[in-house]
Amino acid sequence: YILFDFETCSLNLGSLENKPWQLSFLIARGKKILEKHNYYIDWEVLPISDEARKITGFNEKKYRKGAISPLFALKEFERFIYDEKYKIVGHNILGFDVYIHGILRSLCGNGPDYSYLERCIDTNCLARAIKNQIKPQGGEDFLGWQYKLLHHRKRGVKTNLKQLLKDYSIDFEEKKLHDALYDIEVNFKVFQKQLWDIEI
Repeated sequence: YILFDFETCSLNLGSLENKPWQLSFLIARGKKILEKHNYYIDWEVLPISDEARKITGFNEKKYRKGAISPLFALKEFERFIYDEKYKIVGHNILGFDVYIHGILRSLCGNGPDYSYLERCIDTNCLARAIKNQIKPQGGEDFLGWQYKLLHHRKRGVKTNLKQLLKDYSIDFEEKKLHDALYDIEVNFKVFQKQLWDIEI
């Protein structure tokens, strides 16, 4: 598996100004994490919103000290994401992060390339399926099934990462949530629990 997450300037999926400033991904086999990668992406101008600063605990000094070339981060990430031997896992990646990857590619002079989508497993979609007892039907396209779940809303049903960590009694530090590396580490634990709850 490759699990990944971006932190960004805002939630706007239609603007190149919504620059990703943190990209984290880990490589895992079975229940074991094999590699961890955490990149702060260097932009001369970073128009991060006040709300994003607050939610992510953005630290300008830490960011500037560790920031690296956007192209280097992109190339390292894409060594794995376009390798067909990997299943791609993340929380709300189909609703957010794959589009941020497209923005990063555009900012680096490439067009978006979503050819890896068929290998994506979105833990947010799985959570909605589990909580609403919606199973994939035989022969149903898995990606299409996930996209239907992405837009499935039911009053009182929460599937954010914090809620899932509580649901599965996974210890976590709330103040660390919305750090991309921490989020994928705890989400990997959520994913391991989900595999017991639903057959995919």
